[in-house]
Amino acid sequence: MGQIQGFHHVAMNVSNFDASKGFYTDVLGFSAAKEWGESGSRAVMLDSGNGNYIELFEKDSVDSGAGGIIHYALRVDNCDEIMDRVRKSGAEITVEPKNVDIQATPVEDLSPTARGSE
Repeated sequence: MGQIQGFHHVAMNVSNFDASKGFYTDVLGFSAAKEWGESGSRAVMLDSGNGNYIELFEKDSVDSGAGGIIHYALRVDNCDEIMDRVRKSGAEITVEPKNVDIQATPVEDLSPTARGSE
């Protein structure tokens, strides 16, 4: 039976991209695994070093009512089997699974500008 193996990443919007990225890299020791986008719409996947990631998306403002977390992803050992169970449960699938070119725990978001937590 397919098993959930843990979280792959947590994604969040941040209003001060450079300060948030600096917090996770300089203060907490994450490293930038991938970066993309241009000023005003940058993003970075930050590696904790153990297969867990935080993904930051640059936004002009972050609505505290909507929260900063965009989505979360689970690391699994058999994606097809897990998705079959999800479909059979009747849950709404808003985005189909996809492979990402990175390896894959939530913590309270302590960065200076992100408002989501997990």
